[in-house]
Amino acid sequence: MSKQHKRTNSKRTTKNRKIFGQWLFFIAIGLFLLLIVRFSYIAIFKDVKNVNLKQRTEQLYTQKKVIHAKRGKIYDSSDDVLAGNTETYSVYAILDHSDKTASGKPLYVTNKKKTAKVLSKYLSISEAKAMKIMTPSKSGTFQVEFGSAGNDISVDTKEKIQAQHLTGINFTATATREYSYDNFASQLIGLAQPKTNSKTGETKLIGELGIEQVFNKQLSGTNGVKKAKEDNSGYQISNTEQTPKKAKNGDNVYTTFNSQLQTLLESKVEAAQKSAKGQFFNAVVMNAKTGAIVAATQRPNYESSSDPSWSNALTQVAYEPGSTMKVFTLSAAIDSGNFNANGVYKSGTYELGGGEVTDWDKAGWGYITFKQAFERSSNVGMAHLEQNMGSSTWKKYLHKFGFLQKVNVVGTSNETSGSSPFKGALEQANTAFGQGITVNVMQMMQAFSAVANNGKMLKPYFIRKIVDPNTNKTVKSYGKKVVGNPISASTAKKVRKLMQGVVYASDGTGSKYKIKGYRIAGKTGTAEYSSGTSGYEKGTNAYIYSFVGMAPAKNPEYVMYVTIKKPQNTSTPAETYLASVFDPVMKQALDDAKSAKQKNAGTVTVKNVVGQQTSTAQSTLSGQGMTVVVIGNGNKVMSQSIGKGTTVLANNKIFIVTSGKTSMPDVSGWSSADVNKFAKLTKLNLTISGSGYATSQSIKAGSQLQSGQQLQVKFKQK
Repeated sequence: MSKQHKRTNSKRTTKNRKIFGQWLFFIAIGLFLLLIVRFSYIAIFKDVKNVNLKQRTEQLYTQKKVIHAKRGKIYDSSDDVLAGNTETYSVYAILDHSDKTASGKPLYVTNKKKTAKVLSKYLSISEAKAMKIMTPSKSGTFQVEFGSAGNDISVDTKEKIQAQHLTGINFTATATREYSYDNFASQLIGLAQPKTNSKTGETKLIGELGIEQVFNKQLSGTNGVKKAKEDNSGYQISNTEQTPKKAKNGDNVYTTFNSQLQTLLESKVEAAQKSAKGQFFNAVVMNAKTGAIVAATQRPNYESSSDPSWSNALTQVAYEPGSTMKVFTLSAAIDSGNFNANGVYKSGTYELGGGEVTDWDKAGWGYITFKQAFERSSNVGMAHLEQNMGSSTWKKYLHKFGFLQKVNVVGTSNETSGSSPFKGALEQANTAFGQGITVNVMQMMQAFSAVANNGKMLKPYFIRKIVDPNTNKTVKSYGKKVVGNPISASTAKKVRKLMQGVVYASDGTGSKYKIKGYRIAGKTGTAEYSSGTSGYEKGTNAYIYSFVGMAPAKNPEYVMYVTIKKPQNTSTPAETYLASVFDPVMKQALDDAKSAKQKNAGTVTVKNVVGQQTSTAQSTLSGQGMTVVVIGNGNKVMSQSIGKGTTVLANNKIFIVTSGKTSMPDVSGWSSADVNKFAKLTKLNLTISGSGYATSQSIKAGSQLQSGQQLQVKFKQK
C-alpha cells in the first residue's frame, strides 16, 4: 500500500513541473516580445521617458566653442592706433611624469637644471628659486607656476623661451590692451583691463575709465559660437556639420587728438608739474573753428606714480575759475551796452552788499578806466560792470555761456554742472571775477569758443566717429556743433582786442605769454581756493592760477587754457609754470596750421574729364593750373592718370589717354615719377640712370611710339 502511494505522488509532481515549465516558457516569450516592441519603439521614435535620444546624443558629442570678438581700437586724428589689442602670457611647468603624448614622448620637465637656467635668463627670477619651485615638497604635484615673475610675459619673451625647446614648459595667454604712448590723454582715452567672470570663468577686457569705459559695449563687440561634433578624445569628427555664429568685432573709435601736439603737451605739463608740485595741473588745446579738442591732459592722472587720480579733471572736478571769468563779464557788459572803455572808477576797494570787494593789490591804482581794469585784472572794476548790468542780466549771460549746466561732452561721464548760490549783491558781484561760482574745464572751453569764434559757441568734442570694422561703415559721427550764440560777432571782436591788452599793454598781467610771430589775445586768472565750510584758504600758494589764450588774435585758430592749483614750489611765479606749457604748445599748433595753409595754397582738386573731347579736357585741366600731357591722337579722353576729386599741387602733370597713335614728348625737366608714369601708360620698357630731373632721352621727341619699345632716360640733379 505504501509503495502504491509513493508512485502516485511522483506522477503528480511531474505533472506540476510540466505545468510550471509551460508557464515559464510563455512568460519568457512574453517578456522577449515586450522587449522587442520596446526597442523597436525606441529605434523608430528615439524617445525614452520623453527624452529625445537623438538630441541627447547630439548634445553629448557636439561641442560649443566661443569665438572671441576682438576689442575695437582707438585712433588719433591721423588714424594711427592709440589703443589696440595684444596678449601677455603666464608660464607654468608640468612635473607629473605620467603626462606624455600618445607615442610616449614626455610632456613634463625632463631637465630641471637647464629649465631653471633658461627661465632665470628671461624672467625676473633666480636660477635657484626656479629650481626650488620645480622641486616641490608635496609629492604628486602636477604643475607649478612661477609667481609674479612668470606672469605678464611679453610675446617676445615667450618666443625666446620657446626657442630653447624646453619640455614641460607651457604658456597661457591673456588678452590685454596695448597703448601706443605713455601719458597720452590718459584720462580721456581711459583704461581697459582683463576681468574674469567668476561664474563662467571667461576673461575679457573691460573698460574702467574714459573712452574705454564710456564706449565699453561698442568696443567689446559680440562673441561668436562654433559648434562641431567631437569624439571621446576631443577630436573633430570628419564631415560633421558645423553651425558657426560669427563673432562681431568691436567698433573702432576715432578721436581728434593730434599726436604731435598731445605728446608735446604731455612732456611740458609733466616737467612743469614736477617743478611746481601743484595739487593739479590741467591743459587743453581746442580748434577754435570746430570745437575739436586736439590735445588735453591733466596731472595727476591714473598713471601718476604718486597719488594717482581716477577722476577726469576736465569734466568731473568743479573749481572757482577766478579772473579768466572776466572774459565773460566783459563780453556780457559790451553785448548788453553796459561797457564804456574810457569810463573811470576808483580801484582798490569797493564796499558792496554789507561787504567789500578788493583788488589783488588792495591799494589799487587810483582812478583807472574800465579798459585798464581788464588789463590789470581788477576785481573792483568787474564788480562795477556787474552792478551796471544788473544781476538779472549778468545771470542771463552766465546761462547763455553754458555755465551751471552740463556740457555733456561725448566720451565723458559723471560731469559736474557747477554751482553758485547767486544770492546777495556781494555774492552776485563776486561771480563777475570768478569767485562764488564753480565751473569745469569743458564749460570754460565751450564758453571761450564763443569769444574766439565771433559769437558762435561750439560744443567741445574729441570723438570724430565710431566705425564698425566688420562692414567699414560709420555707425556715428561727430563734428562741429553750434550750441549757442551768447554774444554778437562785433562784441567778440572787441573782447579779443581788449584781451590783447592783457598780454601787450605795459600794465597788462600776461606779458609772459607773448609768442614771437603771433598775436595773442589772453586773460590771466588767480582764484582763491575754498576749502569748504571753513572758507577760503590762506597762504602764499592757496590759489588756482590760470591763463586762456586765443591765437592769432584777429582770427583765432586755437584756444588754449591752462590751470594749476596750489603750487608748492613758490620760488618761481605760477605764471612761469603756465607759460612754460602754453608758449611752446600754442606756437607748435600755430606753426603747424601755418604750414598746412602754405602747403594747401596753390592746390587744385582734379576734375573728371573722361569722356570729354580731347581739346575740351585739355582746356579744363589747364584752366585748373595743371600741366596736361596727351597720350594718343584720338579725339576723346578714355582715362586720366589722376582721379577726379584728388587734391594735388598746381602745375602737377596729368596724363590723359586717348585712342590712336602716340608720339614721344620732350621729357626734359620731368621728374623720374612722371617719366615712369608715362612709360607705364604707353607700355614702354624704361631704363633710367642718375637722379633728379630728366636731361636726355633715347627716343627723339615727336617720334611715333610702339608698345614694348625701349626708352632710356638720364637724370641729373639741378
